[in-house]
Amino acid sequence: MNNFNTLRVKGRGWVDETQCGCDRKSIRWQYDDPRSLYAQLLRDAVFAYPVKNLARFDEPSRLITLAVALALHDAGISYAEGKKQDIGILGTSRNGALVSNLAYFRDYVEHGRKLARGNLFIYTLPTSPLAEAAIHFGLQGPLLYLRDPERPEDRLLTQAELMIQNKEASTLLAVVCDSKKATCQVMSGNRL
Repeated sequence: MNNFNTLRVKGRGWVDETQCGCDRKSIRWQYDDPRSLYAQLLRDAVFAYPVKNLARFDEPSRLITLAVALALHDAGISYAEGKKQDIGILGTSRNGALVSNLAYFRDYVEHGRKLARGNLFIYTLPTSPLAEAAIHFGLQGPLLYLRDPERPEDRLLTQAELMIQNKEASTLLAVVCDSKKATCQVMSGNRL
């Protein structure tokens, strides 16, 4: 098991079914409805500007976008519309895009096997939620989806450390999204 000697966690954001937060800033929000959470985070300036088409995102894309916003806020990393940043994003989950693929196929069958909604199709790749977050936050570093059913977080952190050591990126977001929860850590190569 890797001890991640060269990684520093600069911020961590997380979201589950009833609450979310920023670990380093020790902030926690409670919520009943995901739409109310997004509105609250927008009011509290966790989001610098509204997320285009957030209502059309699939569940993993919404969760990952929320977790990334919280992690960047926790790390004190600002972003602005149209501003690009050399930050990469790595992600993992236990089931990839299975839920989104099932929703797409169900829609396809319900429409007589002739046509399914394109909005559902774009989320049939496990990289799509990471790409949605990268687009909104202006992340132009590497984007990679990894899957390791045994130890997904260890695999993700090992890859982040290798990429930082190889100078592929100086800052990476490590995102884990499963079912109704997501976490995001802002990783850099500086030691604590």
